Amino acid sequence: MSTAASRLGTLLPRATTTLPALLPVRAARRGDATALAALSRPFVRSGELRERSLSRYASDATDFLVVEACDGALAGCLGLRVHPADPARGGGPTGVLYNFCVAPRRQGRGVGAQLLRAALDRATAQSLDALFTATTGGGGLFLRYGFAPARAGLAPAAWANSLDPRRNSRVLAWHSV
Repeated sequence: MSTAASRLGTLLPRATTTLPALLPVRAARRGDATALAALSRPFVRSGELRERSLSRYASDATDFLVVEACDGALAGCLGLRVHPADPARGGGPTGVLYNFCVAPRRQGRGVGAQLLRAALDRATAQSLDALFTATTGGGGLFLRYGFAPARAGLAPAAWANSLDPRRNSRVLAWHSV
């Protein structure tokens, strides 16, 4: 077992027996673009998420992990974009988590934790050195999973440069070692 995998195992809270049965996490498909946009729309309206076009959801669909409810509707989604290593900074590839949302009626049932665990598992499997995210909220779930406040300048430059300072986002980072 690698150091990253063993560290990850000690940081991840375990589901309790009081939670309802968890729905499976799966990789999104291009055909999920409309559902991704619909799920995200209320969070875009509230200012919690950035607006993305339907074509953007379609082109980025493979970045997403989703939880699909029994009725076929998406209960939650989380994008994970991998950025190659930056030779000027040293180290390996990093990732950015984005567009994290859970349908209002599914919140508080472990869907967000499931998605975040799956993203951390994927990051570990891909040997990412770090994951970054930006949140306009408190970031409590991220903090419980080992994320910590970080300077945007430590994140992939393309992503850090795209952050809108008017949103007052808080950058958080998770490191695999």
